Amino acid sequence: MRAVVALGGNALLKRGEPMTAENQRTNVRVAAPALASVARAHQLVLSHGNGPQVGLLALQAAAYADVDPYPLDVLGAQTEGMIGYVLEQELGNVLSRDVPLATILTMVQVDPADPAFKDPTKFVGPIYTRAEADALAADKSWTFKQDGDSWRRVVPSPQPHHIFEIRPIRWLLDHGVVLICAGGGGVPTMFLPAAETTLIGVEAVIDKDLASELLAREVDADLFVMATDVDAVYVDWGTPQQRALGQVSVAELRRREFPAGSMGPKVEAACRFVEATGGRAAIGSLSEIDQIVEGVAGTQVVPGMEER
Repeated sequence: MRAVVALGGNALLKRGEPMTAENQRTNVRVAAPALASVARAHQLVLSHGNGPQVGLLALQAAAYADVDPYPLDVLGAQTEGMIGYVLEQELGNVLSRDVPLATILTMVQVDPADPAFKDPTKFVGPIYTRAEADALAADKSWTFKQDGDSWRRVVPSPQPHHIFEIRPIRWLLDHGVVLICAGGGGVPTMFLPAAETTLIGVEAVIDKDLASELLAREVDADLFVMATDVDAVYVDWGTPQQRALGQVSVAELRRREFPAGSMGPKVEAACRFVEATGGRAAIGSLSEIDQIVEGVAGTQVVPGMEER
């Protein structure tokens, strides 16, 4: 079975944890055995988040006053290499030496007319107090929105339309490579509107789960998993009536609403994959990844089945 697993930010950096290289490597080292277990039994394709890492690089670049800060597409490319390197190394330390691994720098096409460019919503970077956010907004013309009790920078999050490297990605998978790609939703790129011959980077962040869903479809995956820090999708979250969804149909999920800043994109990505392919999507905890892949843990989204 070919499985695409989108790693949530908790696999790299826990909320509120200092963004040190050591902390990120430690978190990946903890996750690596579970991911290796999946790779031994199935063909594994990994994607990952990168919001905090992009935010940190942006701050570091801004601190060097002799040059303008690097744009988000360049920072996204940098994080794809950095995170892919750590994932490759830690997976390689627990897999057999004859298992090939590779990271693909992945550009993802977006539409310049996407309405997301007029309404930035995607959180990137570290958390701030209100006073810190106001100061940065005045200094750098960044947009901030509240995230829980803190404030974070927000940027446009356009829809993904095409993965430019899909042909080499398919070739590597056909040759048995454990592949890491579409990190952070991929590097957002677009053709200049005047003539679709010049490709440029975009100051935006593509939602990781939606880009991973596109990846899963384009590599003909049998299973699409979003591994996060909760064990399932919940309804009535935060109330005495809250309950986890087990096996559930797309129709049942479409009838419900989920928070746009957290579970909403994951549910939307799961529904898109199942609707487009007739396959299976799942959302659950990285610590239960083996059981999720086998269909006995997490929220399992399937076609034509009502909730059980």
